[in-house]
Amino acid sequence: MANEVCFQHIHLENAWTLKVYESTGGYSVWRKILEEKTPPAEIIEQIKASGLRGRGGAGFPTGVKWGFMLNAPSELQKYIVCNSDEGEPGTFKDRDILRYNPHAVVEGMAIGAYAIGATAGYNYIRGEFWEPIQRFEEAIREAYDADLLGKNILGTGVNFDLYTHYGAGAYICGEESALLESIEGKKGQPRFKPPFPAQVGLYGKPTIINNTETLASIPTILSKGADWFVNLGVPNSGGAKLFSVSGHINKPGNYEIPMGTSFKELLEIAGGIREGHQLKAVIPGGSSTPVLKGDTMMEINMDYDSIAKAGSMLGAGSVIVMDDSTCMVKALARISHFYFEESCGQCTPCREGTGWLARILHRIFHGQGRKDDLDLLENVANGIMGQTICALGDAAAMPVLSFIKEFRDEFEYFIEHGKSKVTGEAAL
Repeated sequence: MANEVCFQHIHLENAWTLKVYESTGGYSVWRKILEEKTPPAEIIEQIKASGLRGRGGAGFPTGVKWGFMLNAPSELQKYIVCNSDEGEPGTFKDRDILRYNPHAVVEGMAIGAYAIGATAGYNYIRGEFWEPIQRFEEAIREAYDADLLGKNILGTGVNFDLYTHYGAGAYICGEESALLESIEGKKGQPRFKPPFPAQVGLYGKPTIINNTETLASIPTILSKGADWFVNLGVPNSGGAKLFSVSGHINKPGNYEIPMGTSFKELLEIAGGIREGHQLKAVIPGGSSTPVLKGDTMMEINMDYDSIAKAGSMLGAGSVIVMDDSTCMVKALARISHFYFEESCGQCTPCREGTGWLARILHRIFHGQGRKDDLDLLENVANGIMGQTICALGDAAAMPVLSFIKEFRDEFEYFIEHGKSKVTGEAAL
């Protein structure tokens, strides 16, 4: 474990206030940038060198994304947007950042805006996050009062206005272009790409969208240096990261650890499996990522490449732990119902396919499964994969394919006997 990480100070009393944030060095980077008129390209190069990858799930290099904006015409209005929608089942880190460390997000957005030439920003926050919303809006008010946001900040001629926008509980609005549609007051549906948001984004203007954790990491990276951050992690997975660990463990919660830390160590930090049970399976990156068997997870590290090599994805670092009491048929039925309910309906493969997956699994779980249902599930899932405008279709298909691959015997048993192989419970 590293001695220093990005979110170390959030355990202090009243950590969310400007006073406490500044007492730990908060806004010193922003002030220095303004005073020294640091060239934007220099900031972007530091972020590139740090190896910071997007913490929202896709893992795209943040510095590279910011660099796309350097070619945008200088006379155009530009925007920076923070994605705090956080609707992925198993993910709960961003709401805690907003709750306990909101000024890091404010400062990160201000620095990002300066680097890309934006004068306005929006934080799209899931509407159910009432306390995080209150904390973030208070942080904005404190920053304005301290002349750290607004017009002619600290007399430097730099302008940046920051706003919050509330989501309304639509999972699809976590997709960046659907999020932009929502801010514009439209139905939250993904856009065709290209053009990408860096070219045509919010209100048709060049826009960069980053995850909450990504932006909150920026001040510390620039304060301590790119080398410090990249050396916390492993090649191609720089830095430390927040992991949301939930499920059948003794201490569920958010844990910040260096990238490349073993899953075994993370499990120990989270208190281990509850007494009297054994590890069975883990979803390492949120419900949309492929499930892995427990013995596989115990041999791998928590970084992008290690988890990809094992057949899954790091995602947003949303680790769902399942012990030997878990019926995988029931678990998958619930996951598939979620994606059926959350499909925006724009793409036929997703709109129709998620319904098929949910209904077939419902049929199996209710004792009406057919011998060809597993083949049918795989056929439908493969028909969705890669055929939709956004990744929700893949998010619905990958759990189905991985659950059947890793735990096929449980599904076959449920179809044949009408009850769970694990719990012995009869179909509902």
